[in-house]
Amino acid sequence: MAGSAATRSEKPFSGGSDARERLVRAACDLFSRRGVQAVSVDDIVERSGVARQTMYRHFASKQDLVLTFLERREELWTRQWLQAEVTRRASDPKGRLLAIFDVFDGWFRAPDFEGCSFINVMLEHPDPHDPVHRAATAYLAGIRSFIEGLARQAGIPGAEGFARQWHILMKGSIVAAGEGDQDAALRARTIAAGLLEQVPTD
Repeated sequence: MAGSAATRSEKPFSGGSDARERLVRAACDLFSRRGVQAVSVDDIVERSGVARQTMYRHFASKQDLVLTFLERREELWTRQWLQAEVTRRASDPKGRLLAIFDVFDGWFRAPDFEGCSFINVMLEHPDPHDPVHRAATAYLAGIRSFIEGLARQAGIPGAEGFARQWHILMKGSIVAAGEGDQDAALRARTIAAGLLEQVPTD
């Protein structure tokens, strides 16, 4: 999953040329706000201020830019923002599971909320054999793995299945927020708290 909070906290990556970084930043901004299909190479070139020939020295195709965008999103949104915020807000694993929706609540209320880039890109590329589709689903699986780890720490049996249930709540709340329900995270948190009460612990 990916959101505007990650864009606000974005820091330059070390290494690589300035032109490459400008291209990646332009692609990240345009793809996250407008989707992949609606953004052309010309749009990225214009936003970055980098010559088209220079772009092709760094990226062989638009697909390469999309894959780099997803990789950058995973680092900034999943790791540096979501996981870091959840860890900061609660010390025990069950508290961290619920804190996901507290973090989401602030994200959903942000004026520049744009939804989950992983979901958006996956739906734009429905072919399961498409490298872009595979990358988006892999990053979503990474988020689910984080949830599964918290479930295991909490002593919840069937942690993998539990993580899938929890992830459905997360993704559903993002879609509801995209429909305009700013309280979607709070509603999902209530459901999640009930789910936690029902599961036995080891």
